[in-house]
Amino acid sequence: MIEAMPNDVVAATWARPFEKPDSIPASAGVVIIGGGIVGVCTAWFLAKQGVDVVLCEKGHIAGEQSGRNWGWVRVQARDTREMPMIVESLNIWRGLAEEICEDVGYTQTGCLFVASSDAQLESFSAWLKTADEYGIDTRIISAGELAQHVRGNAVTWRGGMYTSTDGRAEPHKAAPAIARAADRKGATVLTACAVRGIETEGGHVSAVVTEHGTIRTSAVLCAAGAWSSMFCRSLGISVPQLKVRGTVVRTAPGADVLDGNLFDERLGIRRRQDGGYTVAHGTILDHPITPTTIRYAFKFLPALMQEHKGLRLSIGRDFIDEWRAPKTWALDDTSPFEQTRVLNPDPNPRTVKGIRKNMDTVFPSLAGTEIVEAWAGMVETSPDVVPIIEEAQNIPGFHIATGFSGHGFGIGPGAGKAIAGLLTGKDTGIDLTPFRLSRFFDGTPIQPQSSV
Repeated sequence: MIEAMPNDVVAATWARPFEKPDSIPASAGVVIIGGGIVGVCTAWFLAKQGVDVVLCEKGHIAGEQSGRNWGWVRVQARDTREMPMIVESLNIWRGLAEEICEDVGYTQTGCLFVASSDAQLESFSAWLKTADEYGIDTRIISAGELAQHVRGNAVTWRGGMYTSTDGRAEPHKAAPAIARAADRKGATVLTACAVRGIETEGGHVSAVVTEHGTIRTSAVLCAAGAWSSMFCRSLGISVPQLKVRGTVVRTAPGADVLDGNLFDERLGIRRRQDGGYTVAHGTILDHPITPTTIRYAFKFLPALMQEHKGLRLSIGRDFIDEWRAPKTWALDDTSPFEQTRVLNPDPNPRTVKGIRKNMDTVFPSLAGTEIVEAWAGMVETSPDVVPIIEEAQNIPGFHIATGFSGHGFGIGPGAGKAIAGLLTGKDTGIDLTPFRLSRFFDGTPIQPQSSV
């Protein structure tokens, strides 16, 4: 059913007033730092196991990238290292709304990558071997068959790669709904509650220090998205992480041109529940150069080379802000996480214009459809564009889950299940070894397989 939406339905996720807790627990079995999709899914799985879990979010649940992404839930073209996790994640997504008794906007409508040339179409075929290995119904379809999935396009494609079992969901609904489900299972979910740091006893985690007081615990998960590297650095842990800005728009309900997700060099577009579309540019991402860019330049070189055609580099205020940012801070005083509760970059106006132009070129029937919202999000990425998930070697009890590189929304439920297993010692059947932080420092070749 198509639902009516206010013009700020997405932005309301991060623009509403903050809700501070009246009190905080004195202790917890696990404390999670960060209320994005990975943090809330981990809390939900832990709570279902009966674990006493507290989630601390400095701003709003899904207030940053988890509420700003494209809303794609796809296995298609994933890095082979992510496959077990995303396959499990898709299984969870399919039954999620029924299990938590809340709508997350999930619909299985297929994912389509279209090709403008025979060479591009041939390049898609390389992934079919991975699809076959995991029993995924991905196939190459002809230009004629494209017409069964896409309507009213004014550009000619040679064909495409199509996965019928992929889907889409609504980011502004999903993570908040899962957080409420975790709460109903016994988790404590705190917003406007920044974690300033941790305390240790005998080298092991003993507590987290929040702006509202201390919570005793022996296990902490840092799932703080774009803030993870900064938090970890304050503890003496080096986490290579860069941020890229992605600009996205939402249209009013428009002509029926597709049901699922479509990607080509001009745009990434998906149908929404309200009959409109979420649309991004097919190639352009902005990266504001910062001291971190220079610090980790060598490790990120393979990914930067892979993304060089669409990556727009700039240097300005972000460089100065990071240069001036403290590396450590007193735990009894205001931290950087309270000073900036929501990382809320402005959308790139040139990219918005490009999205408008490309959308109208590809789908002329959408030319009169209004863009009702435009926003941007900071995508945190790792050097090989797959997650970092590991217990810190120098601080037992402190775990890291970051670097999801724009893949976190779709993979979030599977990641949450696997991370909950890591924290409790429960075997989930998902091998997290490929995601160890140490791979960036032990001589392992840095080899991105997919893009941000």
